[in-house]
Amino acid sequence: MTENTPTVVLVHGAFADATSWAGVVSELKSRGISALALANELRGPGLDGSRIAAQVREIDGPVVLVGHSYGGAVITTAANQADNVVGLVFVAAFSPDEGESLQDLLGSFPANDFASGLVPHMLPTGDGGEEPWLSIALDAYPKLFAADVEGNEIGARTQRPIAAAAFEEKAGPASWKRLPSYTLVATGDEAIHPDGQRKMAARSNSTTIEVDGSHAVAVSQPQAVAAFIATAVEGVQS
Repeated sequence: MTENTPTVVLVHGAFADATSWAGVVSELKSRGISALALANELRGPGLDGSRIAAQVREIDGPVVLVGHSYGGAVITTAANQADNVVGLVFVAAFSPDEGESLQDLLGSFPANDFASGLVPHMLPTGDGGEEPWLSIALDAYPKLFAADVEGNEIGARTQRPIAAAAFEEKAGPASWKRLPSYTLVATGDEAIHPDGQRKMAARSNSTTIEVDGSHAVAVSQPQAVAAFIATAVEGVQS
């Protein structure tokens, strides 16, 4: 890779944290690609996207944004607020169009059991009120989120909840309509149905591959995910 090689910025999704990208960061480093895994507050694509964009603007040079799951909606927003973003990679992720919510997308995909595994929590807002957040039930997490990850019960016990409102928030302009996009479909995904991933990839005209993995494919298959991201990095440079 050259000194003009884009920096890869990795954005995690719900029920996970930035350490879920650890294997991918290591694999990218071995390929000479600099990568950062940023913390995502899981409050909603608008706010989360703006905060990711603010950090991306601080990076000197071009950036390829990579989002997993809900993180796909976040990078779709962030790319509109950071002029140095040159490409998008969706890893088992949502890629909403303008005016769509994640709930809208989920309703258009084949049904699965994911919603039945969610547990609500009422958490303080900081102004004296409360709002609902969601996590995955400990006994449901291994099957629904990380079936092919060894030690997946640890992921269940270290997961981060997401604000329920994040699923209802309508997306802004779809940055994938103007930027090159790449989509990795996880064929064993029990959270975002693989057919839904394929549908979103087709409408965004993404360069697409399929990997035999669970929703946590970046954890279980870091080499395959990193290799695909490297393909995207090379593609935006050509």
